[in-house]
Amino acid sequence: MKPKEFIAAIEAGDMDEKLKAVYVTDYAVEAQKPRYIRLINEFIKLFGEGRDIIITSAPGRTEVCGNHTDHNNGKVLAASVNLDAVAVAAKNDEGVVRVKSDGHAMNVVDTTELLPDEAEFGHSTAMVRGVVAKIEGLGYKIGGFDCVTTSDVIGGSGLSSSAAFEVLLGTTLSYLYNDGVISSVEIAKIAQYSENVFFGKPCGLLDQMASSVGTFVTIDFESTENPKIKKVDFDFSKSGHSLCIVDTGGNHSDLTDDYAAVRAEMESVAKALGKDVLREISFDDFKKAVPSLLGRVSDRAILRAFHFYRENIRVAKAVSALESNNFDEFKKVINESGRSSYMYNQNVYTPKNPAEQKISLALCISEDVLGVNGAYRVHGGGFAGTIQAFVPNELLDEYKTAVENVFGKGSCHVLIIRPVGGTRVL
Repeated sequence: MKPKEFIAAIEAGDMDEKLKAVYVTDYAVEAQKPRYIRLINEFIKLFGEGRDIIITSAPGRTEVCGNHTDHNNGKVLAASVNLDAVAVAAKNDEGVVRVKSDGHAMNVVDTTELLPDEAEFGHSTAMVRGVVAKIEGLGYKIGGFDCVTTSDVIGGSGLSSSAAFEVLLGTTLSYLYNDGVISSVEIAKIAQYSENVFFGKPCGLLDQMASSVGTFVTIDFESTENPKIKKVDFDFSKSGHSLCIVDTGGNHSDLTDDYAAVRAEMESVAKALGKDVLREISFDDFKKAVPSLLGRVSDRAILRAFHFYRENIRVAKAVSALESNNFDEFKKVINESGRSSYMYNQNVYTPKNPAEQKISLALCISEDVLGVNGAYRVHGGGFAGTIQAFVPNELLDEYKTAVENVFGKGSCHVLIIRPVGGTRVL
């Protein structure tokens, strides 16, 4: 279908059902229509209106349970959210990929030049090149295409805007040149490869997998080469809750060593017991060894190890609660995860600046408004930034007002768990 034909179909409501399969509610569908039409018009402006186009989408993600476990080969529960990156794309016969994203210069990649280049590290062109290279390396078809993208995945929120962009590119190539046969798991691994090898960032697989697979997904990283991935069958739209991501406005600067210390301290315990990561040691063996660890590793390292082991157990409990449609039990587990992150993993504020505790304040306000009716915990890496809350819909207005009275209008982002991951929408 040509661009202007798509616009006419969207305006006439002919695409409503396809949009609703991704965005769930009638209200969300209506909100997406002008966004899609604007992006199609941007494609026409840059690349013309003579070719058939496709429209693809890849969501942001949220870490639901499993805080700071993946780097020690632990378990994680994550989910896709309704904020997404969208692409309008068409094949070209030039063997060149052109990607123009809102607010950024155009990325241009020659499909005959697909080797990593350190000069491109940290630039989005490297992500494009890496995705194309890996898809070709796996034996799939590649070719040139022209593409415009837009994203409402909030940068710096822990929702993984970069993973959404990479998954979007992989999904687009899958549908343009491979009839959509590249699996969501493969696309996630392609995206991770691009970020590791071409972009120069040694990330794990969590972000890309949650974005690509969609809805709730649990990942067991006992084998980092072949993690166990399981889609969790749960319809969040029927839970009676909304997912809120609260931006506390905390200072993100100079936190690299705080993040690194969590992993390093967990691994210091493992190394003291003759292994590389905690997953290689059973919980029982760790507990028996605690007396011998005193003085050999820091007390905080031992506490963080306790958090790791118990968090793995909590991930399994949270998955079981969702699969049995017991959302009250699920919320209980999430609150336990939040308390453990606060007390034992200790990633709610940085010890370099203990007077600044905006995440702690957001959790305190959440407890005051929600009590046992909701669930709330630090979101992502922690130390500053965002919290996550599952809020009963009847308390949503009260909760949003209470949070925004403290952290400012627009600080509470009300989301839903999206039912699909990377996909062709239209």
